[in-house]
Amino acid sequence: MDLADRPASPDRPGRRFLFLQGPISPFFAEVAAGLRRLGHDTCRINLCLGDRLFWSGPGATDFTGRPEEWPGFLGAFLDREGITDLVLIGEQRPYHRPAIALARARGIAVAVTDFGYLRPDWVVLERDGMGPESRFPRDPEAIRALAATCPAPDLAAHHRDSFATQALWDVLFHLASLLPWPFPHYRSFLLHPPVPAYLGTALRLLLRRRETRQAAARLAALRAGGAPLFLFAMQMETDYSIRAYSRFPDMDSAIGETIASFAAAAPPEALLLVKVHPLDPGLKAWRRRVARMAAAAGIAGRVHYLGGSLPMEPVVAACRGVVTVNSTLGVHAVAAGRATLALGQAIYGVPGLSWQGGLDAFWTEAAPPEPGLAEAFIRALAACLHVRGCYYARPGLDVAVAGAVRRLHLGALNVPMPG
Repeated sequence: MDLADRPASPDRPGRRFLFLQGPISPFFAEVAAGLRRLGHDTCRINLCLGDRLFWSGPGATDFTGRPEEWPGFLGAFLDREGITDLVLIGEQRPYHRPAIALARARGIAVAVTDFGYLRPDWVVLERDGMGPESRFPRDPEAIRALAATCPAPDLAAHHRDSFATQALWDVLFHLASLLPWPFPHYRSFLLHPPVPAYLGTALRLLLRRRETRQAAARLAALRAGGAPLFLFAMQMETDYSIRAYSRFPDMDSAIGETIASFAAAAPPEALLLVKVHPLDPGLKAWRRRVARMAAAAGIAGRVHYLGGSLPMEPVVAACRGVVTVNSTLGVHAVAAGRATLALGQAIYGVPGLSWQGGLDAFWTEAAPPEPGLAEAFIRALAACLHVRGCYYARPGLDVAVAGAVRRLHLGALNVPMPG
């Protein structure tokens, strides 16, 4: 019998897992069910009506108090229920930051999940947090040593997620959570109100096919022109990695700084591509904003906006270097052997993987990542911080649930999965 299939016993007592907010998906409910089958106890605290919609099973408690009452409520809950493990998504959400602090003070293990650093069909499950909060090593030699203990990853895509299902569940969650009953004091983690964001996203979806064709044609023409190309990869402004792990209050600031540096320091023949995030809600007219910034910097003809949902692989492959705040696209740029710069804090902000010499020097001096270190980084990242699968479509959801259950059952976070 596989170790992960052995039920708890007197010499291997079960643990008590508390689930807070997770992916807007049955993922947490099904992971909890898998842990219960292995002899563990599980419970849940719902913070809003949306949380209720995506939880099934025993042990659910509603927190209906004010945000300032949350730490006291949760601290008492952790003590009373004997919680040993805390599981959540988004370590920087307002309800989750104090939860992690309370858990750490009590020696409670914290597991954080989210979309994978690797894409498309990988899910992160790691100790304490992602990005700068991650315990993944930042020293090149430590990364090489860790990779030597890891199997080579299979980076081919095996599962497809469903954007339609993701969008539907997202709408259900956030619209339900707008209702004042029975959670009158809930404060959403969203940066933008959901209704305008959904309307903007709907318009972008209507235009996406045309904009993607235009972006592909623009990229092909620029590649044929032979000029050196650089990429700025946009992120969604609602992403907590922007708000918590960078000095930028919004995307405008990061784009503006990059364009100004490109105008001042990049080779005069070089061109800059600015690629929108495929899920950007369209609340800002990015094409016009980018054009205004480029004109103000005196390089209107050298900055090209790519809209739609153009796949990242051909864009990265066409470019000499990639600049981002801290997007996971930087991981793929490193894997593709492209010079990479993170303007914020990123897990790939490691000497030898990404450029450490500042933005102005990047355009002329940045070298590609060291091939051996890049391979070791991807190998260790896949083996230690990920499970295979996805959140919104089966069979990928089933695979992700099984992988998460096994890692949590074994306590195998931030280490290669035992055989």
